[in-house]
Amino acid sequence: MRRNLLAFLSCRCVLRAMRAGEGTTKRFGARYGSRLRKRVEEIEKAQYATYQCSRCGRVAVRRVAVGIWQCRKCGHKFAGGAWSPTV
Repeated sequence: MRRNLLAFLSCRCVLRAMRAGEGTTKRFGARYGSRLRKRVEEIEKAQYATYQCSRCGRVAVRRVAVGIWQCRKCGHKFAGGAWSPTV
């Protein structure tokens, strides 16, 4: 009984380590393939990161919508790329 329990727990830990996705792509589970999940994670990291403002110089620029970026400090709103402020 105890041996089976230990085997079950160790197997569970291995499966947890093999679980697909980390970070933002965890929601996809094992679907869509590892390459596509890695690519999406790379794009989303760039999309949700904060960037340096060209007007005030503070690292406070965030994406408002596709291609629209705004500094949270000075309010400077400008057009840029879809995933990063510079194209």
